[in-house]
Amino acid sequence: MTAIVPRRTDDIERARDDLTRTGAVVLTGLPAVPDSLTTAAARLFGSRLRELYPCRTRRSVNGNVVPLHADSFDIVVDVAGTPVRRRHPDEDYVLVMLTRQATTGGESFALDAHAFTDSLPPDLRAFLTGTDVDLYGRWAGTRGMPATPRVGRLVEHTRTGRRITRRTDGVAPLHRDPATDDITATLSRITEEVHRAQAALPRFTLHEGDILVLDNYRCWHGRDEHRGVRTTHIQTVRTDDAF
Repeated sequence: MTAIVPRRTDDIERARDDLTRTGAVVLTGLPAVPDSLTTAAARLFGSRLRELYPCRTRRSVNGNVVPLHADSFDIVVDVAGTPVRRRHPDEDYVLVMLTRQATTGGESFALDAHAFTDSLPPDLRAFLTGTDVDLYGRWAGTRGMPATPRVGRLVEHTRTGRRITRRTDGVAPLHRDPATDDITATLSRITEEVHRAQAALPRFTLHEGDILVLDNYRCWHGRDEHRGVRTTHIQTVRTDDAF
C-alpha cells in the first residue's frame, strides 16, 4: 500500500512510533508559531538531531496543485565571508506547520515512495537505482546553488544502509550525457506514473497549528489547489540517521 494518511497525535512517543512505522505523523498541541517547529524537532529526535536548517515561510494565494515531492535543495550563502549552508540535498526529515487555512481546498496527500517505486516496471526501477543524474540541473544559475552539479541517483542508500527515494522537479540529465534523450524520456515516464498515483491518493486536512512530520527519505507529499490565502512554515533537519 503506497498511500499514507498520517495519524494526529500530541503524544511524542506515539509520534516517534508512527514515523518509524509509516514515515509520517501529524503532531498537535504546540502553539501555531514557527518556533514550534524547532521545539517539535528537538522533542522528536532529541540527541539524534545533528543539523537544523532555517525555517522558511510559504504564503500562497489561490495556489495551484503542489505535486508529490520530497523536500530537497542544495544552497549555500555567504554570511560575512563565511559560507553557511541553508539547505542540504540529504535532509532526512521535514516538518510543515499550517498557520493559515485556505478558504477552500488545500488538502494534503502523501505516499510511501519506497513502496511506490518498488511497484514500477523493472526498467524504471533499474533506472532509478542505476542511472546518474544531475539532481538540480534544471535550476542551474540559481543564486546560492553550487556551481558543481550535484550528481546522484534517484534511489540510493546512506553509508549505514538507509534508503533514500528522491523526487525533485530540478532533476536533469548530466551535461552532454550520451543517453540524454533516453534519460529525458524515462524521467517523463516516471512523472506520468507519479501523477497517476497522486490522483488516486486519499486526501487529509491539516488544521491550523498542526505539524506534518515526514521521513523525507521515504515519503513524498503534496497538496491540492486552493482558493484564498494559505500559509505554512517549513523546517528541514538532518539526524544521525542521515550519516
